[in-house]
Amino acid sequence: MTNPSYIFLAGASRGVGREIAHCLRQQQLKVKALLRSEATRADLEAMGIEVVLGDALRVSDVENAMLSEGIAAVISTIGGLPKDGDRADYLGNKNLIDAAVKAGVQKFILISSIGSGDSAQALPPQALATLGSVLVEKEKAEQHLINSGLIYTIIRPGGLKSEPATGNGILTEDPRVAGTIHRADVAQLVCRCLNSEKANNKILSAVDRQMMYGQPDFVAFDVS
Repeated sequence: MTNPSYIFLAGASRGVGREIAHCLRQQQLKVKALLRSEATRADLEAMGIEVVLGDALRVSDVENAMLSEGIAAVISTIGGLPKDGDRADYLGNKNLIDAAVKAGVQKFILISSIGSGDSAQALPPQALATLGSVLVEKEKAEQHLINSGLIYTIIRPGGLKSEPATGNGILTEDPRVAGTIHRADVAQLVCRCLNSEKANNKILSAVDRQMMYGQPDFVAFDVS
């Protein structure tokens, strides 16, 4: 991504999204972040990120944020918990995807979850039962992105931890793979996919090679 257009980041206030924000700025990319509240605005602006306030669940907020200037790519980490009621996993991401189409965005990276779609086979029944409603929403968002006509990369991380990056994060197209991964490692993989044509129109699971469940034979995906 060498052109001066922005990377549009939804979900930058915390978790994987915040780690992606750090990674993008380390690459000296111009970043615009959509935030629902002022809470983390000062922190992001101190990193050199342009902040626009808005709710991904409101179409007008998303379009106003995204259609005002050139957006090279959109990265979305937004979602919710089973208790959150009206979650952004599908509806919020649908609004972002639809606005990205209108804005002529080049690429959309969606952070989903292992357990979504054909990767449901990677999780034990208890985990699927606990996360079922969330995973249904995430799969709907994945399908909406795939059907949108945008160039996409869907990344499905395993269980997330907040410790510093290990450097052992890997991607694979194998939907049987499961495990855990640190959020900072997910961010590094996302930033590599942003600049990789190999990752275009791929669905990839993300785990730490040292924290996998079992040892299935699988092929790591090379994004270099």
